[in-house]
Amino acid sequence: MRTSLDIPDPLFRHLKAKAALEGSTLRDLVLNLVQRGLNSSNSTAPLPTASDLPSISLGAPMVLSAEHLSNANLSALADE
Repeated sequence: MRTSLDIPDPLFRHLKAKAALEGSTLRDLVLNLVQRGLNSSNSTAPLPTASDLPSISLGAPMVLSAEHLSNANLSALADE
């Protein structure tokens, strides 16, 4: 069966280069990668949702005035 996919240019270039390095066609490489992805044991695990991820309450958010929003000042705050 034929289908069309929109693949971002950087990914397409990466796939095309990988196929060339392996001496394979782009079609065969993509089919192989899709098949491996479908066969992997991780593909059946559900992806975590936002509620599954750990969170830490740090209290109220910091309110910073405009003069404190420079890279140097933010870096100093992060180091504290």
